[in-house]
Amino acid sequence: MALARPATSLPAADSLPGGARYEPKWDGFRMLLVVDDDTVTLWSRQGKNLTRGFPELVAAAAQLPAGVVLDGEAVVWIDGRLDFDALLRRTSAGAARAATLARLEPASYVAFDVLAIADRDARDLALDDRRMLLEELATDWSPPLNLSPVTADAVEAAQWFEALTPSGIEGLVVKGAAQPYRGGDRVWVKVKHRDTLDVICGAVIGSRDRPRELVLGLPIDGELRIVGRSTSLSAAASGTLGKLLEAPTGTHPWPASVKPVAVDRFSRARGESVQLTLVQPLVVEISADTAMTGNSFRHAVRYLRARPEVPVAEVTNVR
Repeated sequence: MALARPATSLPAADSLPGGARYEPKWDGFRMLLVVDDDTVTLWSRQGKNLTRGFPELVAAAAQLPAGVVLDGEAVVWIDGRLDFDALLRRTSAGAARAATLARLEPASYVAFDVLAIADRDARDLALDDRRMLLEELATDWSPPLNLSPVTADAVEAAQWFEALTPSGIEGLVVKGAAQPYRGGDRVWVKVKHRDTLDVICGAVIGSRDRPRELVLGLPIDGELRIVGRSTSLSAAASGTLGKLLEAPTGTHPWPASVKPVAVDRFSRARGESVQLTLVQPLVVEISADTAMTGNSFRHAVRYLRARPEVPVAEVTNVR
């Protein structure tokens, strides 16, 4: 899939090839929707088949002709706001449970790009040309299949950036009108509200199934290094996260015991080492104070949610 590099402010209208196109950054699971002659499949960024977890989206794909591949996001709306936790419930659901959740917490698919149509690869086309094809496809769509909005107006985009926040929109993604679609390339730009950041949970304090705090890392000089810890997790967050944490596979980059200063840059503790429960690295989203010393968070950060759909390799040391 094509990717976006982080930025701290919205790019100007003329800053990308062909002019900037601004789209909402949906708070959901990024998915490719693939329609063949007799099957529909949903694929995550990590190449995981998520089809079983979203039967309502498979049914909605009947509105698409065979030979189509769409790029977009699966989202769940609850009480007028995007609910990421509802998506997490789908990741471990069997077929029967997924059917129940599809009825109680129905998902929608928001398409923002088309990669193939009539079995023809569209990725070499410019974004504006792909958008035209996508809009033609979407002419007769009905929910839960939806077309993501786009604007070329930087002023309107700035208004979206602020106005859409209460509904759970994370920010904006900005693309060049003349850009082809390049999987793995960070040619797009994403601008998120500054109090959130994706980091890597490499260990916890407490048990793996009931963590009390998270020990967090970022890639620095080619290594995953500890940069801080979270505040104490709520019982609900601990239980939900505990279902996603796994024992590490292979060699872990961190030891099982570290000095207090390793997880708390300004710790004055001089006592026993901090015992870590190592886990398979997992991307999590945090709310963090902007204050950092070197590569370490100056204060404990607040855990917001797990991001199991985001590959660890995509996390960068950029604030």
